[in-house]
Amino acid sequence: MSDAPDSLIPYDEIVQEALRAVVGRVLGQVEAGGGMLPGNHHFYITFKTNAPGVAIPDRLKQRFPDEMTIVLQNKFWDLKVTEAGFSVGLSFNQIPSTLVVPFSAITAFVDPAVDFGLQFQASGDLGSEAHDPAQNDSPEGGEPEGKPAVERADDGSNVVTVDFGKRK
Repeated sequence: MSDAPDSLIPYDEIVQEALRAVVGRVLGQVEAGGGMLPGNHHFYITFKTNAPGVAIPDRLKQRFPDEMTIVLQNKFWDLKVTEAGFSVGLSFNQIPSTLVVPFSAITAFVDPAVDFGLQFQASGDLGSEAHDPAQNDSPEGGEPEGKPAVERADDGSNVVTVDFGKRK
């Protein structure tokens, strides 16, 4: 059986972009609802901290030089969603911070309340290394409940992973 020819249509990029639009639409609905998450919904969002367009405080960039996971649950503010990405206020060790994250930098999006998740490859990323769990402050001041998105991917949940790989 012969290998299929290389596609001249970038299907992998098109699908990744379409799935990232899901994240934008969900966050846009939260923004339109006054920044309040409905029901028990909450989000783990993992992103590449060194991706173009990411703006986070230097102390966070030093602590997470490659990738970090944030939690949008009870303690976040000023969520703003654009066509290209989002910005949000979060507290880290009780220090308020604003993060700007383009959708192209996101590598995972999980809503554990409904067992839903998406995983992506960051632009130019052929894989991601393990990283520490989410570090923004939980409402109680401790670590947020649940597992980081990267650990939820293989638990049989409704996670969509798109990995077309690159042919050589």
